[in-house]
Amino acid sequence: MRLTVDVIESARIFLNPLQEREISLRGLKIPEIENLGATRDQCDVIDLSDNDIRVLENLPQLKRLRMILLNNNQIESIQEGIEENAPHLDTLILTNNHLSDLSEIDKLHGLKKLTSLSLIDNPICVRKQYRLYTIHKLPWLKFLDFEKVKTSELDEAVKVS
Repeated sequence: MRLTVDVIESARIFLNPLQEREISLRGLKIPEIENLGATRDQCDVIDLSDNDIRVLENLPQLKRLRMILLNNNQIESIQEGIEENAPHLDTLILTNNHLSDLSEIDKLHGLKKLTSLSLIDNPICVRKQYRLYTIHKLPWLKFLDFEKVKTSELDEAVKVS
C-alpha cells in the first residue's frame, strides 16, 4: 500500500503515554516514505513499524518530530542530510531491519539532538566494534540499543577511528 495523503489523513493520531502526539502508520505494508508533509508537522512521533520500507528517506520539513519508529521494516540505507528536515529528532528506532554497513551510522552524524538509537537485530550489530564505532560517531547518544552509554565506552570510543 502506498503512503498516500488519504492514508495519512485517516490514520490514528493520539496522545501516547508520554503525552506526545503520535500518528500510527503501522503494519500497512508501506514500501517507501512519502507524503508525510500531510501530517502538517503536527506529530511528535511517527510510527512506521511493521512495513516494507527499504530506505530511510524523503522526510519533509518536520520540525516538531522527535521520534521515528521504524522497527520491523527492510531498511538497508539511510539518506544523508536527514537532520535538515528533522532537526529535533531525539529518538530513532531501527530495530530488526537490514542495515549492514557502518557507513550508514555516519549519515546520522548531523542529528545532534539524537539521544536514543536502536539498531538491534540488524546485520550491522555483529560487526567488530559496532558499539564503539557508533558511540565514536555519535558521542552525544545517551542510549544505544536500549542500553545506557557508559562513560568508559565514551572514553574508549575516542580511540576508535
